[in-house]
Amino acid sequence: MKYTYLLLHVLTLAYPLYKSFESKIRYYKKWKHLFPAIFFCAVIFILWDIYFTKRCVWGFNKDYISGIYLFELPIEECMFFFTVPFSCLFIYEVVKYFDKRMLLRTYSRYVSLLLVALLSLLAFSNTFRMYTFTTFIVCSALILIGEFIIRASYMAHFYMAYLFCLIPFFLVNGVLTYLPVVVYNDAENMGLRIISIPFEDIFYGMSLILMNVMTYEWLSKKSNRGFRDTFIEH
Repeated sequence: MKYTYLLLHVLTLAYPLYKSFESKIRYYKKWKHLFPAIFFCAVIFILWDIYFTKRCVWGFNKDYISGIYLFELPIEECMFFFTVPFSCLFIYEVVKYFDKRMLLRTYSRYVSLLLVALLSLLAFSNTFRMYTFTTFIVCSALILIGEFIIRASYMAHFYMAYLFCLIPFFLVNGVLTYLPVVVYNDAENMGLRIISIPFEDIFYGMSLILMNVMTYEWLSKKSNRGFRDTFIEH
């Protein structure tokens, strides 16, 4: 069906959008910081996507897309970098609301250290595979910055949220790779798949969501700091 990819976007957005106005989370109140963060990260990932598509790292099955292109990508692929972060940051906000004790805080640093070491090792063992090398380097760099350079307190919430994000990830990405809607060049990845999903996709998704969380939290704190300074001055 030509609108399969578009339908997946609708399903991805449906529940978070519906619950955005729920009285506890009040996700809609976060949008003023959320949307600029999503847009900024989307630009970076769309440029990455365009380059990889041109280099034949992956491509798209015309049987499952509308045929509308933007920046040389199917419109649905561009939408991916808006709908997925919107839905995943909803999960992140839900985790922040219910996990006030930050259950993973004790383990966050160790998880980050393990991931940086493992991803760096895999990246430099696969320098000739473009998707593998780039994805693992970007993901390890973002974790390194978040955990060890800026020492973000939200990393524990991020890890827990991403564990929950993996549930819809496997459902949606499973469809995209099983049909397939997105076709991968296995010469550019390790060839290791979870059913039909390339192993690298897990950390590509982690990079996308972590960059969005980092940008979103930075904008939120910057705004709150400005509000406090204004309040003190008055």
